Amino acid sequence: MSADAVAPVGLLAYGAYLPAYRLGADSGVKGTRVVASFDEDATTMAVAAAADALASAPPGAEPVALWWASTTPPYLDKTNATAVHAALRLAGATPAADLVGSARSTFAGLRAAAAAGGLVVAADVRVGKPGSADERSGGDGAAAVLFGTGDVVADVLGTASATIELLDRWRDPQRTTGEQWEERFGLERLAPAVRSVAAALLGAAGLEQADHVVLTSGNAGIVKRPSAIVPGRVSTSGSPIGFAGASDPLLGLAAVLDVAAPDETVLVLSAVDGCDGLLLRTTPALLGRRSRRPVAEQSASGRPVAYPTYLAWRGLLERELPRRPEPDRPAAPPSARAGSWKFGFSGTRCRACGFLHLPPLRVCRACGAVDDMDDVSAADLDGTVATFTVDRLAFSPSPPVVDVVVDFAGGGRTTLEVADADPDAVAVGSAVDLTFRRLFTAGAVHNYFWKARVR
Repeated sequence: MSADAVAPVGLLAYGAYLPAYRLGADSGVKGTRVVASFDEDATTMAVAAAADALASAPPGAEPVALWWASTTPPYLDKTNATAVHAALRLAGATPAADLVGSARSTFAGLRAAAAAGGLVVAADVRVGKPGSADERSGGDGAAAVLFGTGDVVADVLGTASATIELLDRWRDPQRTTGEQWEERFGLERLAPAVRSVAAALLGAAGLEQADHVVLTSGNAGIVKRPSAIVPGRVSTSGSPIGFAGASDPLLGLAAVLDVAAPDETVLVLSAVDGCDGLLLRTTPALLGRRSRRPVAEQSASGRPVAYPTYLAWRGLLERELPRRPEPDRPAAPPSARAGSWKFGFSGTRCRACGFLHLPPLRVCRACGAVDDMDDVSAADLDGTVATFTVDRLAFSPSPPVVDVVVDFAGGGRTTLEVADADPDAVAVGSAVDLTFRRLFTAGAVHNYFWKARVR
């Protein structure tokens, strides 16, 4: 390589996150539907998926940009990607931006990252009218891909697009649930676009067929028979959990990368208002850097949630909450002052005696040293439950609230709420890790923080 040559950008790592809850037969769903908890949204799930991707990235691989895509943004008129940026403890100079509005937004980030590098994370909480096809065939989840130079797990062979103005799927911005036109109409318009994009990518790469094809769409006619539209030599698949909005193509890609062999081609096609495509070729590095939790493994596990509880979580059924005062709206100044703790779960370790403080302090509780601290990132630490309480009267959309005092490996102790809490599963000595969630929402402000999760 000459001194002026620039190393090509490729896929460095990927990750995925599926929530723990599943809707079953009592909701009319065939099989199980992946459901986000009441305290999860497109921001919290994005943090989990991105952390999974970064954990398998090669040493020193840092995102040069963060692109966050969703059709269900927790905020408008505020950048949601900044909360993900803070929770991942990325450098302040790393830009972060939202791509919202439709499932096609994800490919806008993919095209940018595949050309110049960056972290693309997509997440969605899909809500359908009770009994609707969206409710039955949707899914909640998140996935992330990191592009950059170096020891890549897949080379980028090309990207292509075809755009169509099409009334196939839409939602009033003031409403939670969306609408769909009759699927046959969308199928007749979208299928030719899919075939043309696939042909353009394969032709440019000198291929007759890709080894693996991932074809996702909000149109059920497309995903019912993907192999009839663009077959793959080894496999042809759609989204592994049903239509997952912006996260659809990345979840499908993650599921394929979990099983693909080196030197195989992967064609990702997303049929939304036309079609977008990405063609990759895997490398031997993939074998040692797969996601820590395969999509199939996450999909197969889970715990049931009652249908009325699910409807209440989504605001589609009003239930009486515990008769306690609602929390006050979080204020901007204290949130900003405690940003590294609130979003990054960063503590301080005393240089004099090694005591770890959670939350961070200037004065050491153990030896009294003042301003002699090192910042410590504690979000990746494991811990054990020292003691716990089950509060059945506290204000919560999903009582009871379980609080635990956690002793962390390497020192440090703090009190946390338990995520996906099962009171019968919590005991003194239980092993826990951390997950980024909503504590509550008050006055249209989401109070994000970390919770303990019993393993």
